[in-house]
Parts: sequence; structure tokens; C-alpha cells
Amino acid sequence: MPKNREQATALESPEPREAGPASAGADPEILAQASGLEGVPLEDVDLDRLQRVAFITEPRGPAADRFRFLRLRLLESQDQKSRRRLLVTSPLPQDGKSTIALNIATAMADAGKRSTLLIDGDLHHATVSEQLGFQDRPGLAECLQAGLDPMRAVLRLGPLACYFLPAGKPDGNPTELMQSGALSGVMAALAAQFEWIVIDSPPLAPFTDTLSLKKESDGSLLVVRAGRTPGEDVENAMSLLGREHVLGIVLNGVDGLDRLYSKYSKYYKSKS
Repeated sequence: MPKNREQATALESPEPREAGPASAGADPEILAQASGLEGVPLEDVDLDRLQRVAFITEPRGPAADRFRFLRLRLLESQDQKSRRRLLVTSPLPQDGKSTIALNIATAMADAGKRSTLLIDGDLHHATVSEQLGFQDRPGLAECLQAGLDPMRAVLRLGPLACYFLPAGKPDGNPTELMQSGALSGVMAALAAQFEWIVIDSPPLAPFTDTLSLKKESDGSLLVVRAGRTPGEDVENAMSLLGREHVLGIVLNGVDGLDRLYSKYSKYYKSKS
């Protein structure tokens, strides 16, 4: 990842396309057994719900390649062994952080090569849970407010080869729930089971939940939308997270990268 926060990875939000087959990998059942997670229930998510997952819609396209690059930078990080819990947030709503988090989790799982858990930590607006169709399943909220064993709420997403903890349904104020003190125990229990944990958190404004989740993560990715997120809000977000905690900035919605990729793709095909 970028060592200093002035650098950023540019991404375009994957546009909905006709769903195609996921990239090939090892047998997910064998991989689950090898990681001791064979008891986690398998859920086959409808491909229509995965239209913004680049590895499903266009696994050889530019968006998937940029997430592979992001994965490479995370794995190459000198201290990656101590940075296995990754917080994905944004300065403002509608910056695209949930789509980015879902794609990062899929990339880190790499067709099941790494046990990777995606947590929907946005108890105010559970975008990922709704997108995947698990908005009514118990999840993080029930773990925090009722002491549910988090592994009993975790699901295995067949098409993505990663695992998922839905947001659940908070009974009271989500912010107070995050600050209740139970979060640390839940995260410790999950960290013992998975190689990588990706947390989709609320935006930094107007909520403070992200600061509670930050304490349980090892580093942050800040998602900003090109041409939309004001620089002042980016600076405020950096200050709230702490520059030493921000591993990099993901610049989302950059125009023109698809055309550049297509140009060079045609060039290399002509040389082969």
C-alpha cells in the first residue's frame, strides 16, 4: 500500500453487466475444510445481486485488475502480517465504500486461497447486507446486544469464496451499541478464525461508529469519489482516523480508465 497518504489507487465503480462465471479456483469445500471452517453454512448468492463485483461480471476486465493490484500492495506491505483487519470507510455517504469493500474481500479471498471475512459494520445503513439479500439475518448487532457467538452468524458466500457477517438488526442506537464494550470480544473471536477481515464501516460523517471500529482494526482504506468528495472532508477524515492508520486512499469513479485499458489490451492482443 502507499506508505504516505498522498498516494492513491484509482478505481472505477464496476458498472452492472451481464453476470459471467467466477474465476476458477480450488474446490471451495476442500478449502473450507483445510481452514477449519467447513461448519459455516454455504449460501449461493443470486448472481443478479453481484452486478458490482468485478470478479463476477468481468474477471479479466480493468476493474478486477485494479482490485488485484490493491491486493498485491496489501500482501507486499512489509508489516502485512500485523495488518490483517482492514477498515474500509469514506468521508461522506455515497462515496462507494461498500462496493469497494465487497470487491476487496473477494480479491483477498482469491477464489478461496485465503480465509477472508467481510463484516457489514454499518448498522445505520447495511448496504452490503441488503445488496447480498441478508438484511434479515442475525449478525453483528445480535453479537453485540445479545451475546450471539459471531461464528454462528457467519455465512460462506459460494460465488465469492469469502465469508460474510451481516449487520443484523440493532434494537437501539447503533452508535451506543458500538461503544458498549462488546465489540472487542467479537472481533477477537473472529480474528482467531480468519486470515483477513475486511470491515465495511459507516462513513466518518455524520457518524462516530467508525472510530469504535478503528480501534479493532489494523489499518484503514479511505474511499473518496473523484470529482465529488471535497478535499476538506478528505482532510477531516484523515485527521479523525490518524494518518498513521490510513494505509491508502482509493479514488473511486475515475473516468477514462476503461478506455485506456481497452487501448492497451488491444495492443497486446495484436502482438500475441
